[in-house]
This record gives sequence, C-alpha cells and structure tokens, in this order.
Amino acid sequence: MAAYVVAQMHVHDVAKYLVYASKVGATIASYGGKIVAASEAEVREGSPSFTRTVIGEFPTAEAAREWYESEEYQAILPLRLAATTGTLFFVEGFTMPPEDGGRQE
Repeated sequence: MAAYVVAQMHVHDVAKYLVYASKVGATIASYGGKIVAASEAEVREGSPSFTRTVIGEFPTAEAAREWYESEEYQAILPLRLAATTGTLFFVEGFTMPPEDGGRQE
C-alpha cells in the first residue's frame, strides 16, 4: 500500500531551502518515491500553523521510513531544519479509521 510523507512548514531561509530542495528529489527517487504536491495550501477549514505543504509518495510505508532514515537523506536534513519551521509526518494510503474513531485515551 502506498504511503505518504507530508511536510508542512514556514520557510524562513529561502536560499538554504532551495539548496535542500535541489538535493532531496534524488534521495526520494532512490527509494521508489516521488513528490506529488508542493505548494502553499488553500485552507478551507481550521487554521493550520504552516501552509507550505509538500507531499511525497512512496510505494510502501517501509520505503518511506528507509528513505527518511537513510544516510543520504540524513546528510541533507539539517538544511531543511535550519531553513524551515514545521512538521513532518507519515501516513499510509487509504484505510478505514478504527471503530473507536481513532481516539487516544
């Protein structure tokens, strides 16, 4: 099942972010992934903290994890962390929510 890496951020150092962006695609491709979205989000509900959204698609959740933990990605990750403030999370392709609605107790 496909898995997605979603990053939402505010870019505060564009020059440094562009260096990161020029390198990250090759690291993603080497794990079978691709960028499927990268733009400012058009918010219709709620008020997210960060609107710059990048979504990467990988063939499996394991491939996404291997990419993130790879030496190649870890070598450029400090560029993104220094250039942005935000969040990054993984989500698997379509699955039904648990019967309890996904509540955490």
